[in-house]
Amino acid sequence: MKRAVPASILKPLAACAALATLAFATPALAQEKTLRIAMTAADIPRTLGQPDQGFEGNRFTGIPIYDSLTQWDLSKADAPSVLIPALASSWAVDAKDKTRWVFKLRPGVKFHDGSAFNADAVVWNVQKVLDKDAPQFDPSQVGVTASRMPTLRTARKIDDMTVELTTSEPDAFLPINLSNLFMASPAQWQKKFDAAAGATPADKSKAAWTAFAADPAGSGPFKVTRFVARERLELAANKTYWDAKRVPKIDKVVMLPMPEANARTAALLGGQVDWIEAPAPDAMAQITQRGFKIYSNAQPHVWPWQLSFAEGSPWLDKRVRQAANLCIDRGGMKQLLGGMMAEPKGTVPPGHPWFGTPGFDIKYDVKAAQALMTQAGYSAAKPIKVKVQISASGSGQMQPLPMNEFAQQSLKQCFFDVQFDVIEWNTLFTNWRKGAKDPSANGANAVNISFAAMDPFFAMVRFVSTKAFPPVSNNWGYYGNAEVDKLVADARTSFDDKARDAALARLHTHIVDDAPFVWIAHDVGPRAMSAKVKNVVQPKSWFIDIATMTMD
Repeated sequence: MKRAVPASILKPLAACAALATLAFATPALAQEKTLRIAMTAADIPRTLGQPDQGFEGNRFTGIPIYDSLTQWDLSKADAPSVLIPALASSWAVDAKDKTRWVFKLRPGVKFHDGSAFNADAVVWNVQKVLDKDAPQFDPSQVGVTASRMPTLRTARKIDDMTVELTTSEPDAFLPINLSNLFMASPAQWQKKFDAAAGATPADKSKAAWTAFAADPAGSGPFKVTRFVARERLELAANKTYWDAKRVPKIDKVVMLPMPEANARTAALLGGQVDWIEAPAPDAMAQITQRGFKIYSNAQPHVWPWQLSFAEGSPWLDKRVRQAANLCIDRGGMKQLLGGMMAEPKGTVPPGHPWFGTPGFDIKYDVKAAQALMTQAGYSAAKPIKVKVQISASGSGQMQPLPMNEFAQQSLKQCFFDVQFDVIEWNTLFTNWRKGAKDPSANGANAVNISFAAMDPFFAMVRFVSTKAFPPVSNNWGYYGNAEVDKLVADARTSFDDKARDAALARLHTHIVDDAPFVWIAHDVGPRAMSAKVKNVVQPKSWFIDIATMTMD
């Protein structure tokens, strides 16, 4: 197969550079200690506590502005990120009732507005997404939060520095899930609520959250100083941050939405920004030749097609699913991306504690794929028609248009007629929670949304458990059966690390063999930065810590 680079990534950089110069050449951006970041998102991720825009939101408006009870250790480049204490200093499940957890909180933490973080604040933040009767309940935050911690049910204050959390069933994954629940200041929200106009409490609450988003207060290493929707977000260092190791050395961070890869690259080369996510692959050599640094690292980040198992889906035949996995020329795609991807063998790589012993080997084998398709009744004269809903950009989506075009051409060899429904990233992400049976799927029987695989729920459970069918979580394709549910339960109720890893290995083995995904790539998170940005740690994680960086 000819490995031509699609035209969608070969646009000239000169025009983009001119536009970027006009858009970003302002005196305020020339300050020495200002770090300017071009994101892949088309808009600023929400700043009210629970970000949208996928995990790019967590990366740029979650982790810098807020804290969670638990967090990922982002300080190492040579080892996988692990869960560490954050606003909770310790936690334990009740030995007699494994639906009950007790979290000890970190004393002395202050929100950006000066109010104290305590157990009341934890209860308030749980209620904002779970308690419909709470004044601060915000339906707009539920979708990006509840699906990430589906078993959490209640929070209760034991004392000022101790809180009890309960789950709907025993769930060993809860501490990991809680890294997605960011703590916003109840006092700051109350101030906005008291000043809000509205005919009903719900109207006042909505107005209060809107006002809070423009003037938020978390407890993170950076404070919001300026927010302009769809244009820019400005952060200032929180010099009184509770963790001395993460008190920022950079005075100011400016975040700019820039979804087009060539525009981001031109802005970097033209000096308008210091850091870009996902640089244009064909410009990698030019970027390094100009003295910029490209950072990448293996990370738990899967770039797949998630398949529909709804009635009438072309993916119901396992032979078709396995054939698609055998017909992707991942080596050619890696070449297309300038080497910035890893070739998957499943959701996690071989050697990972959860990999297991799959019998199906994901590789490039056109003859084997064609044989499976022939057995399933398809041929060049009678191809199978599939439709995939994709985005043109977005958080963790790598280079979605050229990658999907490449997969489309690769699969054509094996009698697949692939069509795309290209929509805006945040809309696609919202559709993900609605499911393949929802009108928002627009007839698609697969969806291309990359996902994090650093915890068991995110990596596997939310895609294969029948309890995760829409709108509960992200089992978009309605995949699942009693056998899978039993494997999920075995893992979720294993509170010993080794036993849990063994259960997850059995689950991963089943998933790979049954192929509810077409595994296309694993990301390595390429980002390009100016050489004046120092102390950069590119962890083996979807996330990265801005707080520990410095600038010359």
